[in-house]
Amino acid sequence: MSPRKRYWLMKTEPDTFSIDDLAKVKTEPWTGVRNYQARNHMKEMQVGDGVLFYHSSCEVPGIAGVATVAATAYPDPTQFEKKSDYYDPKSSREQPRWEMVDVAFERKLKRVIPLEEIKSHAEALGPFALTQRGNRLSVLPVSAAQWKFLLSLE
Repeated sequence: MSPRKRYWLMKTEPDTFSIDDLAKVKTEPWTGVRNYQARNHMKEMQVGDGVLFYHSSCEVPGIAGVATVAATAYPDPTQFEKKSDYYDPKSSREQPRWEMVDVAFERKLKRVIPLEEIKSHAEALGPFALTQRGNRLSVLPVSAAQWKFLLSLE
């Protein structure tokens, strides 16, 4: 029996890496996550899991596209690169601290679903990390019902 498909929301700043960038390269390693809870979420991901591709820290933050997990978690090489912004001197190749997954492009949404609109549906979404005050995680779990509802807003 295969594990059931799970869903996630992954945030990126579009001036660094956008849904259009993912569309061009098709598959991208999701490097640079340096939060233990977000890393742990990536460790749970399985190939084929759905990803809501979210643009953050921009004029209109929101869900911009859909992707899938293309490779399960493996050590993020940027943690070992001294010149990288994501270098971690406490991490070693024998005991890496940081993991990443590969993400594959599925489609760009017809429109960005803005965070403000998502927040206006907080009651329908139920408990959802994206709409909870103070939650700044870059990788969040999404329930199957939330996934379906959010994509229905497109």
